[in-house]
Amino acid sequence: MIIEPRMRGFICLTAHPDGCAQSVKNQISYVKSKGTIEGAKKVLVIGASTGFGLASRITAAFGSNAATIGVFFEKEPAEGKTATPGWYNSAAFEQEAQKAGLYAKSINGDAFSNEVKQKTIDLIKADLGQVDMVIYSLASPVRMHPVTGVLHRSVLKPIGSTFTNKTVDFHTGNVSQVSIEPANQEDIDNTVVVMGGEDWSMWMEALKNAGVLAQGATTIAYSYIGPEVTEAVYRKGTIGRAKDHLEATAFEITDSLNSLGGKAYVSVNKALVTQASSAIPVIPLYISLLYKIMKAEGVHEGCIEQIQRLFADRLYTNAAVPTDDKGRIRIDDWEMRDDIQAKVKALWATATTENLPEIGDLAGYKQDFLNLFGFGFEGVDYTAEANEMTQIPSIVN
Repeated sequence: MIIEPRMRGFICLTAHPDGCAQSVKNQISYVKSKGTIEGAKKVLVIGASTGFGLASRITAAFGSNAATIGVFFEKEPAEGKTATPGWYNSAAFEQEAQKAGLYAKSINGDAFSNEVKQKTIDLIKADLGQVDMVIYSLASPVRMHPVTGVLHRSVLKPIGSTFTNKTVDFHTGNVSQVSIEPANQEDIDNTVVVMGGEDWSMWMEALKNAGVLAQGATTIAYSYIGPEVTEAVYRKGTIGRAKDHLEATAFEITDSLNSLGGKAYVSVNKALVTQASSAIPVIPLYISLLYKIMKAEGVHEGCIEQIQRLFADRLYTNAAVPTDDKGRIRIDDWEMRDDIQAKVKALWATATTENLPEIGDLAGYKQDFLNLFGFGFEGVDYTAEANEMTQIPSIVN
């Protein structure tokens, strides 16, 4: 079928298998161009199909020649209906890994569930024995709690008072005011259950108890802090509470891995265009201004550049891993440079519908958003028939 992007709000309802494959190939090429990383050799990536999780799997495999197991929850294709982009990304990754002689298998299912945890443990035991790195990169708006059976939903809300500020509709470029009512305690609690550190801890406990964590195993989860202009709706909002919980959980996991000499880290990453960030008011406008400045300064990074730098310059340098005063790895260091944030703040004050195309990088934002779904890549003929039924070679459902 000929596949075109079909938009509904901040979601694209279609994905292009050939475009997703091109995206994966581009990321692999970047990692290989940066040279070998003396890193982990057996890696489990939880949330492995898009964004930072996919970039982590690619960096481990093609930077360190690691065997990888990826866990994700993606929709399969049907005749005349495309799969989700993460499905096609994973299919392309496995195909490229096989060509390179690298072990790669994937599990498709609810990573919050005990069933998927057990499937993963069984696969590690059967094929790898143990893993020496676990990447935790889940991004889900809902979580069915495996103990209580309660379905929890996260929300994007400020805490304490109504938040009002500028935002942009990245499809139209229209800059407007947005107001968001504050969260109640139930909203906060639900968001922490979905996006906090409990599931990460449950994964690590299950893996440890099953004996599939190697001596000295490292685990990493991803977080975000961001600037003052977004903090009311992000770091000081419901998501921020969840990230606080995630970051506190890293210390608990490190304590639990003591007998193995293991360590848990949280990496604070840069603001990037994702399906999740596109849904957060204020963030698209901030990213549009940030991209313009960081590209002009020559320090702009996408997911793959961030994660390659995390692995090569922070985790595997034969030196102590550098962290901030709260024990976090800061790979958002270029974004949060004082000079860059001062420029963003100045532009924010003047941003309007009329001047945003000049002072911001809305075109870059739109391009990155389309890329998430496999559209807008050079070298792909989008007028040609594509095989929407592309399969993942080793999928375990």
